[in-house]
Amino acid sequence: MVERRLVDTGQRLKQLKADLQVAEEQLAHLSDQAEDARIRSLVSETPLADKEHREARKHSESMQRHKADLLEEIAQVEDQQNQLLDQLLEGDSATS
Repeated sequence: MVERRLVDTGQRLKQLKADLQVAEEQLAHLSDQAEDARIRSLVSETPLADKEHREARKHSESMQRHKADLLEEIAQVEDQQNQLLDQLLEGDSATS
């Protein structure tokens, strides 16, 4: 049973890391967009440009939170994986 949970945990960790990579790429893009919008807002000083900047910044901040959530979940799954590995090693020691 521990081995099965370990396999499941490993698969979950692999998926989370793939999701993190996508989030990092999207964050880079959204951050660039927010910075471009900020510069346009400063140069043009129009309400529309300011609104676009606020929206772009909001999207970037949202993706930053998503990335942080993924990093936290990855840490939790890695801890769970370590606990399962310890259990597996304890079981092997007991049978030896």
